[in-house]
Amino acid sequence: MDERKRTGLRARVYEKLLDASEEKYQEFHRKLLPGVTGILGVRTPNLRRIAGGLSAKERGQYIEEMERVFRELSQGESREIPPCYDEKIIWGLCIGKTKTWEDALPHIRAFVPAIDNWAVCDLICGSLKAAGKNRKAAWEFIQPYLDSGEEYELRFGLVMLLGYFVEEAYLERALVRIDRVSHPGYYAKMGAAWALSVYFVHFPEQVMEYLKSSRLDDWTYNKALQKITESLRVDKETKAVIRSMKRKGSRQAADPTNSCSD
Repeated sequence: MDERKRTGLRARVYEKLLDASEEKYQEFHRKLLPGVTGILGVRTPNLRRIAGGLSAKERGQYIEEMERVFRELSQGESREIPPCYDEKIIWGLCIGKTKTWEDALPHIRAFVPAIDNWAVCDLICGSLKAAGKNRKAAWEFIQPYLDSGEEYELRFGLVMLLGYFVEEAYLERALVRIDRVSHPGYYAKMGAAWALSVYFVHFPEQVMEYLKSSRLDDWTYNKALQKITESLRVDKETKAVIRSMKRKGSRQAADPTNSCSD
């Protein structure tokens, strides 16, 4: 019998998560996140509501508790149950509400190794609004992640890239970083393709020139073209040109979800 349990504020927040969980949504969400266990089935607005209902002091306490649990788990010393999907979302949302980039930084660094699926990754990235107010520091922070050999660390860097650095001042450097992506993981490849499609919408001429000499693997390159053609902000004539640029003979990797946020 597993005698591990949840303690402290974490236990109280978990009860709120259970109260907000929905069985049908749980089944739906499980299909989007194959292989991810511990999905309670709490809708994102309710997750935001629960995180937002915590005071600043409680958010700090929750972050500290989750960091301790994850650290102890990684060392094989924890007597607590590993964080479930919904708890990780609350954890990330609490970090996102940290007022300054400087204060958030060590907590982001502690959180990233806990990312084990695209949904947690993308939601935490979208919540880190302080990055947009501290772009120079945030740019330097994400560089090691863009070189990471870990799939979700790399995706974290790429999603941060498309979330906060789609600006002309970062365009050339961003394309260089994307072009260096060579990870075999599906979600890393999708992150690169997604980022390219976002940059194309804002800087079509520059990204078009990049695509003509891109060193990305065929799958990622073709997926980027596909996502560009799916954008409602790209005209029909441009989409026709993009389709004509597809590399032939490349094998398409299977989508493990068939319904990814990408």
